[in-house]
Amino acid sequence: MENLISIKDLSKQEIENILKTAAKLRGKITDDLHGKSLAMIFEKPSTRTRVSFEVAMSQLGGSSMFLSPRDMQLGRGERISDTARVLARYVDAIMARLYKHEVMIELDKYSDIPVINGLTDFCHPCQVLADLYTILERKGTLDLKVAWIGDGNNVCNSFVFAQEKLGFELSIATPNGYEPSAINNVKPNERLKLTNDPKEAVKDADIVVTDSWVSMGDEAEKEERVKIFKRYQVNAELVKLAKPNYLFMHCLPPYRGYEVTADIIDGSHSIVFDEAENRLHVQKAILILLIKSGQ
Repeated sequence: MENLISIKDLSKQEIENILKTAAKLRGKITDDLHGKSLAMIFEKPSTRTRVSFEVAMSQLGGSSMFLSPRDMQLGRGERISDTARVLARYVDAIMARLYKHEVMIELDKYSDIPVINGLTDFCHPCQVLADLYTILERKGTLDLKVAWIGDGNNVCNSFVFAQEKLGFELSIATPNGYEPSAINNVKPNERLKLTNDPKEAVKDADIVVTDSWVSMGDEAEKEERVKIFKRYQVNAELVKLAKPNYLFMHCLPPYRGYEVTADIIDGSHSIVFDEAENRLHVQKAILILLIKSGQ
């Protein structure tokens, strides 16, 4: 593993190694990355991604720096290829949270140090790796049924790629026209299912996952999206169809009363804050595996 641009690029063994390394590093402070530095480029606002990566580098003995476009020459039109070449002369890895996946690919192309995708419009690998770690932590296995309800967005795309690599059952319910685009990048298999019926997707699910109906960049479509997604709300009636010991997940921030009701996200089946915490442990693993292996 030289970079983390998409789960699509990882092997099953590499995913499993990230999860195992995260478990070993959980709660530990080391000097494994002493003297190493991480540049963090943020086009989009962030809570969990920024804090978890900063704390991860600190707990590994390294340092990190926050860079927004207005803090860099990117804000004045410098080419991403030039930025990549320059940063590679200063730091040991780059994490970027960007609007367009094409920009992430260009950043990776021109950087000769590890590049980590902290989120793009196409995928969110760090989030789903943390989700997999959380499921494994709680259930002891990934051989179960995951139900995705709502928008086939970047997180959903990463679940699709993870399903292809690991083989768990993934049932995705979206409105027509909002299916995950990653479906076009994987081979069909009997454990990956698409439907427009949220009840069908949730039936006998071990894990129920949703995300905001209105992602960053889609704000102009909010009124229309709320109407389209109304029947995809995760609520008490819908989760009755899941297994009695189902777990609810959401990458946060949530919009209670829209994609999920308060009684579900704040209820006993919800593990959203464990999920958020585990971003830290998984990202420590990613940083160790990328930076130390490149030394």
